[in-house]
Amino acid sequence: MNVAQAVDRLISQSPFLEEAITDNIINVSSLARKLKPEVEKLLKKPVQEGAIVMAINRRTPDYYFKISKGIKTFMSKLGDIIVRSDLSDHSFKNSPTLTARQRKMMDEIGTERNVFCTFSQGVYETTIVASNSLDTAIERIFADEKKLSQKSGLGSVTIRLPEDNTEISGVYYYILKNLAWAGINICEIISTTNEVSLVFTEEDVHRAFPILLNLKKPNI
Repeated sequence: MNVAQAVDRLISQSPFLEEAITDNIINVSSLARKLKPEVEKLLKKPVQEGAIVMAINRRTPDYYFKISKGIKTFMSKLGDIIVRSDLSDHSFKNSPTLTARQRKMMDEIGTERNVFCTFSQGVYETTIVASNSLDTAIERIFADEKKLSQKSGLGSVTIRLPEDNTEISGVYYYILKNLAWAGINICEIISTTNEVSLVFTEEDVHRAFPILLNLKKPNI
C-alpha cells in the first residue's frame, strides 16, 4: 500500500468527507494534518504532510458521490410535499397471526377519513405508523402479538417523486444527505415506487419540511 491508496481508503470511509472534497469546500492542508496519523499507521512509517496533500488533490472522487446538475434538475420536478402530525409508531414481532390482524385493522378503518396508517413488514418485524387516534384500535387488535417498541409524538413528510425516479441514481442519497447535514434524525422511512414518507419527531418535522421543500428549487 502506498500513500495514495491509504488516503483513498480513509476518505472512502466518510461519505460526507468525500463529497466535501468533490465540492471544494474543505481545507486540504487541514485534512492532510488530520489524516497523517492514520496514514502513518496504515503504512507503518513516517509520511510527509505534503505527500498526503498531493494524494488528496490527485484523487478521483467516486461516481456515487458526484451530485450532478442532472440530479438537482430532477429534484426540481418533485411533486406535492405533504406534512402530517400526531402520528405514532408501533413495532411487532412477525408471527403467523400478524397478517390476519393487519387485515382486521384495515377492515375497521377502511371507511374512516383523515387517518394515516401504513404497514411495513420486514423479515423479523412489522411496523405500523398511524394516526394517534388509532392507538386504541391497534392496542386492542394486536393485543396478543409481541410488541417490540412504541413511539408517539411523531410526524411525517411525504414526497411525491417523478415517475422516472427509479432510473436516476442518487435520489434517496440526495434527500437523506440534506437532512443529515442539518442533524435531523429520521425515525422511519416508508416508500412506494413514486412516493416516500419520512417519519420524524414532531419537533424535527418543522425543521425538515423547509429543507425538503428547498430541494425543489433548481441548482441549489
